[in-house]
Amino acid sequence: MADKGVAVARRRAVAVGAVLGSCALLVASVAPAAAHGTGAGHGTDAGHGTTAGHGRGGGHGGHGPGRAHRPRYVALGDSYTSGPAIPPQVDPGCARSGANYPSLVARRKNASAFEDVSCGGATTEQMWTAQGANAPQLRALKRDTDLVTLQIGGNDIGFGSIIATCAGLGAQAPAGDPCRSHYTSSGTDRLTVAIARTAPKIDRVLRAVHARSPHARVLVVGYPDLLPDDGSGCFPAVPFAAGDFPYLRDTEKRLNAMLRRAAVRNHAEYVDTYGPTLGHDMCKAPEDRWIEPLVPASPAAPAHPNAKGEQAMANAVLDRLR
Repeated sequence: MADKGVAVARRRAVAVGAVLGSCALLVASVAPAAAHGTGAGHGTDAGHGTTAGHGRGGGHGGHGPGRAHRPRYVALGDSYTSGPAIPPQVDPGCARSGANYPSLVARRKNASAFEDVSCGGATTEQMWTAQGANAPQLRALKRDTDLVTLQIGGNDIGFGSIIATCAGLGAQAPAGDPCRSHYTSSGTDRLTVAIARTAPKIDRVLRAVHARSPHARVLVVGYPDLLPDDGSGCFPAVPFAAGDFPYLRDTEKRLNAMLRRAAVRNHAEYVDTYGPTLGHDMCKAPEDRWIEPLVPASPAAPAHPNAKGEQAMANAVLDRLR
């Protein structure tokens, strides 16, 4: 039975490597299944996001007691923001869902204007540079934008390649910690170094956001809980080695801690999505998980939030806005 489990894990690792070998491949893998939903920009400019003004409810946002404020909202980010494979897919080029957390927040806050330019595979560089046919994300910001959410950094540290590498190594030595050994073989943890090198990139993005939208409330959104917080594993369903589950958990926590510090340094607010998603990681049963495993059972990209996960992140953003 153990040999059978390892064989299954190896097959999954091969499949995951094909999907997550790069973030660009991740986007390509979900784009063909995308549905033509409503409210998306299908032109050559990703800045043609959705415009909301018909959502339910509204927040007060500090604009006077009893008066609902309808923000002019821009969402920036990567695939955790865009919601690949979650229906309806409103922009196949960026694997963007009309049910991702920015769309849910915009409807709940009854945004007077809403542009979601998040794009699967985005790094901090895509804030300034085009991503395929999609314009630089910062181009969506205006001087009258008054709410910005930013979720970025995972691809800067190599999210896709880390998942594929650890899945492949885990299938070969499921009882050990081959992924940790791989990334620390030089005596320095390369993922910790990658996070440190990403910090000034986040600083630069936040300075640019403030420059373009000087009156905006800026929220840096962290990443949700991907793996069991107690360090336990679920091989072969998620084919990481036993010792690599706590290593990858701690790596994500370091990434989120860096994002929190960057928010404080740059006069932004941090939204914790890790705490609110505890107990709903990719190792949980299908009915309980908000993050899909490497072979998703619900519409989502591998190792990404499903619709429940996007709703949980929306709730975290809305709680912060309140």
